[in-house]
Amino acid sequence: MPNRYAYLGPEGTFTEAALRALRPEAPEEARVPCEGIASVFDAVRSGAVDGGVVPLENSVEGGVTATIAELVNGPPLLITGETAVPVEFTLFAQDGTRLEDVKRVATHPHALAQCRGWLAQNLPNADAHTVSSTAAAARAVSEPGAPYDAAICAVIAGERYGLRPLASGIGDRSEAATRFIYLSRPGVPPEPTGADLTSVVAFIQDDHPGALIELLNQFAVRGVNLTRLESRPTGDGLGSYCFCIDAEGHVSDARVGEALMGIRRVCRDVRFLGSYPRNRRAPESDPPLRPRSATDADFAEAERWLARIRAGQVD
Repeated sequence: MPNRYAYLGPEGTFTEAALRALRPEAPEEARVPCEGIASVFDAVRSGAVDGGVVPLENSVEGGVTATIAELVNGPPLLITGETAVPVEFTLFAQDGTRLEDVKRVATHPHALAQCRGWLAQNLPNADAHTVSSTAAAARAVSEPGAPYDAAICAVIAGERYGLRPLASGIGDRSEAATRFIYLSRPGVPPEPTGADLTSVVAFIQDDHPGALIELLNQFAVRGVNLTRLESRPTGDGLGSYCFCIDAEGHVSDARVGEALMGIRRVCRDVRFLGSYPRNRRAPESDPPLRPRSATDADFAEAERWLARIRAGQVD
């Protein structure tokens, strides 16, 4: 059977756009919309699909709680890819609806948070309602006897459900973007590309002064840069936290491998989430590369040096 891929639905979400970017070869019939983030994880875990795409974080609103909860607490899956999608919002309604007719607006909570300024200025008397996705909002508005007058969603969703745009570019932040991850069942990580990220969840041993510093030092002393650090409750009680970490590099890199061994020694547990190609921006927007404190060859030479010392050989 051809490969099938799950994503946060319904059709027309930003997640579908991310899936198209990550799996451009997949025909429409291979894209499987799911009603919730947990359903995407379940579809991948059960083998009903070959992979899945879910949102991980937004540049304005931060981490997506449902995704992080599944990565931290659910049966393990691997992140094997990522992409970022610019988030541009448009107000859509049924044909014949005027802006002044809009009294009830539907959208996703993250979209609502990013459009509050525009709503306050242009629709101050409208009630805002949240639904499972921006595409679900568009679908609801398109139905006969719709409970909402308009939807805040992506252009792809408004057009898919036959709606008419009332206002475009209504986000309060013009540079907003959402990061999406591609999920696979556990296995060997993708080969290193030289521009990779490694993601883990670290559970500290106990709450004591310097516990977080001990964890971060394992990366710092090896010259591994962290691109994301987020604390999350473990669910074991108030005050019990784990840390979601994205680090530059691949698990096969000496520096990253040693850092992971280091945090495994000082933490109660570490969940490896994957090493995968990093989403690349336009070359002209990339920051200059930071100087490395050591290369993999330096690590290998240090290992050989230590072996000689242990064998009684003095340089």
